Amino acid sequence: MAASSSEPPERLVVLYASQTGNAMDAAERVGREAERGGCLAVDVLSMDCFDPSCLPRERIFGHTLPESLWVRDGWKGYLCRVWARRFNLWEVQYPKILIESARSMSPALKYHNEGEPQFMLQMVTNQCLTKGDSDRDVRHFELEDRYSPISYQVGDALEILPSQNPSAVDAFIKRCNLDPDCYITIMSYFATDTDEKEKLQYLTSPEGRDDLYWYNQKENRTVLEVLQEFPSVHMPFEWLVQLTPPLKRRAFSISSSPLVHPNQIHLTVSIVSWRTPLKRTRHGLCSTWLAGLSPNEVYLRAESIIPCWIHRGSLPHPKPSVPLVLIGPGTGCAPFRAFVEERAAQSVAEPTAPVLFFFGCRNQDNDFLYKDFWLNHAQDQGVLSLEKGGGLFVAFSRDQPQKVYVQDKIREQGARVLNMLCSSEATIYVAGSSTRMPADVTAALEEVLCQQGGVPKNDVWQWVTGLKKNGKFIIETWS
Repeated sequence: MAASSSEPPERLVVLYASQTGNAMDAAERVGREAERGGCLAVDVLSMDCFDPSCLPRERIFGHTLPESLWVRDGWKGYLCRVWARRFNLWEVQYPKILIESARSMSPALKYHNEGEPQFMLQMVTNQCLTKGDSDRDVRHFELEDRYSPISYQVGDALEILPSQNPSAVDAFIKRCNLDPDCYITIMSYFATDTDEKEKLQYLTSPEGRDDLYWYNQKENRTVLEVLQEFPSVHMPFEWLVQLTPPLKRRAFSISSSPLVHPNQIHLTVSIVSWRTPLKRTRHGLCSTWLAGLSPNEVYLRAESIIPCWIHRGSLPHPKPSVPLVLIGPGTGCAPFRAFVEERAAQSVAEPTAPVLFFFGCRNQDNDFLYKDFWLNHAQDQGVLSLEKGGGLFVAFSRDQPQKVYVQDKIREQGARVLNMLCSSEATIYVAGSSTRMPADVTAALEEVLCQQGGVPKNDVWQWVTGLKKNGKFIIETWS
């Protein structure tokens, strides 16, 4: 929407500190591009002529200088505090964001309709929860705001906007990383080699649709890989940048309680990797990026600040008086670590209802996530202890010849589960994989109600449906 005539024009401030003149040239070029793009107020200034205390009042600004310069003279503190509104033209190399940021007056973070990040957090813990001989890599991350509390509650999710791998950025500068679904047609117009042009035209034709799906989607090829396979394609830079999609935010269940960690958010993240049909190894962007951050360096490296948003998850925040049946195998335990942590903190000041927790993993020695945490709360009058009416029940699927899953433990503990469900206030929470687990858990609960609770078989489904409608049976899953 166009600004009204009474509103002042949006201002772009480009700051530079130049030793050789390169940074000044880059800053002036960005200023010219912004003016051509319609920005009515552009100021290109040396940092010696600008008071850093004025930065918080500037909505969008850029700077062209290496970190070795801006860490001095008080600039680092101001730049870190307004990170969401700045872009460092030196680090990302100004051609990459020339059109994205200068012409549209929009740094990469502002491509997202939800606006600037709510929080800019720093990683203080990066801990591997699985053992070395496990084929899975699950990490415990702790993100922190050193200066103020973070407003969230258990059951919330944290969205993170990751950064690209530096090597991928370098390759992008050379060949430009594009969205595979929209660039192949364009590439065919710019291919100068006859064979390459014919192949590109075939892939985008109705006859080549199946081959395109296999070539692109099944193999998860990056745009860089495709461009490297068609070296005769030389698209104008403007086309490349306009086809480049913004990075997407990734959401993770929060695994901490603000009552215990008011300045921190904890995450339980499986580091994603997989093999394509042609045996190419792929890695998830966000989880791999998080795993590569070093807590020992983040306070010295501003680029390791993590843009974050918090949104309400599908698991409502339970009251202390509500009995809980928690079922979370694998990383599905993440939100329930927060639930148990908060329930333990609440129990110090007021009576709390009991909690049953069902967890599942492959091996006790390799991937029993947060083993000490659960065991500590299951003894000495902890919130998961039998003395408090609670319980911790763990299924290790690969530690014996017969596989055992959480649904098997639910059947084993049917009397406890039924006793809990007889309370009109009890709530069942399920979190984890969206494959077979939710259906198998539901079937186990129906079996308990039917065989041990005396609910007629024809009425069990209606009973479970009633629990869901009344917010007493809540499932949160992810793929």
